[in-house]
Amino acid sequence: MPNYFLFYLALSFFLAHEIDAVRCKEWRIFPLLELINEQLARTIFILAHVPLFFFLSIQLSCITENESFMWYMDIFFVVHMLMHIGYLKHKNNKFKDWLSWLAIGGAGIFACLDLVCR
Repeated sequence: MPNYFLFYLALSFFLAHEIDAVRCKEWRIFPLLELINEQLARTIFILAHVPLFFFLSIQLSCITENESFMWYMDIFFVVHMLMHIGYLKHKNNKFKDWLSWLAIGGAGIFACLDLVCR
């Protein structure tokens, strides 16, 4: 049986980041959401995570049959980290402290390690 330790560590950091994303009002740096009313943008941002987390849960419940999903998620975690690096200078970016970057970087770095160790 493959070792899933690095993947689940990356996933855990990513989920911690998603909690932090609400605190940092991440919707303010999304190209379309930054243009609309704050309350509506927050609502869309939070509710959009319901089907995403549902899909993630379904995929992870049958991971032995769909291990390629983990590979795709690792790629996503790395791209996500790179996008946050790209948005560092965005005027509405609030991901500035060590805790935010521990979550973002933890997801990306452990995903990279998982990809290398496969």
